[in-house]
Amino acid sequence: MAASARSPGWLDRIERVGNALPDPTTLFLIGALAVMALSQVAVNLEWSVDKTVSQQVTDEATGATTRELVQVPVRPVSLLTADGVYWALKSMVRNFVEFPPLGVVLVGMLGIGVAERSGLIGAFLKTVMLAVPNALLTPTMVFVGVLSSVGLDAGYVVLPPVAAALYRAVGRSPLVGLAAVFAGVSAGFSANLMVTSLDPLLAGLSTQSAQILDPEVHVAATANLWFMIGSTVLLTLVGWAVTAFWVEPRFERKTPEEGGPARVSTDDRAAQRLSDDERRGLGIAMGTAAVGALLVGLAWGLPGAPLSGMDGPFPRWVTAIVPLLFLGFLLPGIAYGISTRSLRSDRDVADMMGQTMAGMGPYIVMAFFAAQFIAYFRYSGLGEIFAIAGGQVLARADLSASFLMVGFVGVVVVANLFIGSMSAKYAFMAPVFVPMFMQVGISPELTQVAYRVGDSVTNVITPLNPYMVIILVFMKRYAASSGIGTLVALMLPYALAFGVAWSAMLVLWIGSGMELGPQGPLFYAGPALLPVVP
Repeated sequence: MAASARSPGWLDRIERVGNALPDPTTLFLIGALAVMALSQVAVNLEWSVDKTVSQQVTDEATGATTRELVQVPVRPVSLLTADGVYWALKSMVRNFVEFPPLGVVLVGMLGIGVAERSGLIGAFLKTVMLAVPNALLTPTMVFVGVLSSVGLDAGYVVLPPVAAALYRAVGRSPLVGLAAVFAGVSAGFSANLMVTSLDPLLAGLSTQSAQILDPEVHVAATANLWFMIGSTVLLTLVGWAVTAFWVEPRFERKTPEEGGPARVSTDDRAAQRLSDDERRGLGIAMGTAAVGALLVGLAWGLPGAPLSGMDGPFPRWVTAIVPLLFLGFLLPGIAYGISTRSLRSDRDVADMMGQTMAGMGPYIVMAFFAAQFIAYFRYSGLGEIFAIAGGQVLARADLSASFLMVGFVGVVVVANLFIGSMSAKYAFMAPVFVPMFMQVGISPELTQVAYRVGDSVTNVITPLNPYMVIILVFMKRYAASSGIGTLVALMLPYALAFGVAWSAMLVLWIGSGMELGPQGPLFYAGPALLPVVP
């Protein structure tokens, strides 16, 4: 795909306005204080919404238990009362320590740092440059990003720095590579070519919600598979087009200091060829990785092995993915370093890890304030109130199945700007929307797939995505002056294009009548269906 020469000026204006804002760390601090103030306003104005939950009721006479649908009020909690301020102080350390991306990123980066500083990642990137034509680099990055959801959030840690370095090495803007892979990882988070750990998790919540009205309904983990396979292809093509026609043209005219492409000299091109030491080291590192993969496979496949079985809703290997990635980069990195003599002792390994952690200092600072902001929003109940209120507006609309699903996508898109967690958001939206849509003939499987579309597309622009912090840090490596504005301007075209294209695909799929996956019907015709009013 050829890149357009014209750069969309409105994105430049968004970038300038956004970068005129304070430092991201300050923005998170301001956001936390604003949530505290708004929580008090919400309490004073007596904001309240009702959410539908399933409640177990026991008959005192017979002892039989049944489940009833009840309305539970959701009210805000002030952070400016004595109890609220005490909670903020008491939980400050816990909010930071338990911030989901903190341990994931730091542990993952320890292994990646050794692989990078020993030279392994550089040699691997050279191999990729030889294997993947420059013209196909972007779709490859988007596609790999989409598939990374099989490892939950690991793609956020591993892929952006690799993609940025790869683009820089071939004379293209590193921020363009970062954007392409981040779009796949984050905006395409729900899509994949296979059933991932997200599928049984969401299917379980859909089943519980559907059984509020019909105890016979069971949503299969495979229910959305065909749609998600098609989505993977669609998002790869859309991400490729957005990068080629919108994102890359903006950065072609920027200087390397602003994140634009750096000129690749003859010496640079010569350096991109693998030396004999690099070939030997890469072979040994890949052999080490293959042995590690074999051991992981045995630990997963053999009955009673450490990684076999389930840990709650997830397979054990999925919950252990970050430590496995740490070892998956660390051990080949050490093997490569020993082979090429870039590592001579255990002190060199420790020094490389220390240098990597030193470079993560800005991330740790931002993570502290981001953790407080997100925790305050959750504790105050404002996110849940905003999401349910939007859903109630949609419930009053008289629309066809296609329009209802597109409208539901819109509600989830807005909710995703306030509540980052996919499972937490669906946990309180599913009991409201799944039974409601069942009564007008929409299957729980279709409601679930519409939720997945809306939950994904705005991940790349919502400040409540905890991994936005690490993306900002990676950006600043190549464009020190970049900020929130740069990131939003960079990713907004992907959010808009993915939202439009994915919603259009959903409408066309509904019109085709094709199942969403194995045991994934589009429509519901059970006893909970409301009678047709003449």
